[in-house]
Amino acid sequence: MHDLPRQLTVDELAELFEGRTRLVEKLADRDDPLASASDVIADLNEDEKLEALNAHPAIGAKKLSARSAVEQGSNDDPETLAELERLNAEYELRFGFRFVVFVNRRAKRELVPILRERLERTREEELDTAVQELVAIAEDRWRRS
Repeated sequence: MHDLPRQLTVDELAELFEGRTRLVEKLADRDDPLASASDVIADLNEDEKLEALNAHPAIGAKKLSARSAVEQGSNDDPETLAELERLNAEYELRFGFRFVVFVNRRAKRELVPILRERLERTREEELDTAVQELVAIAEDRWRRS
C-alpha cells in the first residue's frame, strides 16, 4: 500500500486515470499530482474535463481495463446489468459525458440507486462530482498498488 506520491510520470498517471488526457499531462507537471488534483481540475476547461471523464469505462461495460474489472467485480444479475446499461445511456444523453463513480468494491446493484440519484442533479453539479470521483478512483488505485 502506497502513501500519496510526490511525483508520478505521465504513464503512471495515465494508468490511474484510464488514459493519457490533458488532465493527466497537467498533473504530471506537478510535484504532488494527486494532492493538487483539485487545483488542476479547477483550471481545466470543459472539453478537458469531458476528455478525462470519457476516457473512463462505463459501469457495467463488458470491455474494461484490468484495474476496472477488479474494481467493478464480477457480473451481477442480468436485470442489474440491463438497468445499468439503460441508466448509463440516459445519463450520457442527459449530461453529455460518461457516468463516473468511485465503486469502492461495491456490487453493481448498489450503484443503481446512486446513478438514479445523480440523474436528478444539474449538469454543473454532476460535472464537478464526476471529476472528483475520478480523483478518488486514482488515489485508491495508487494506494492499492
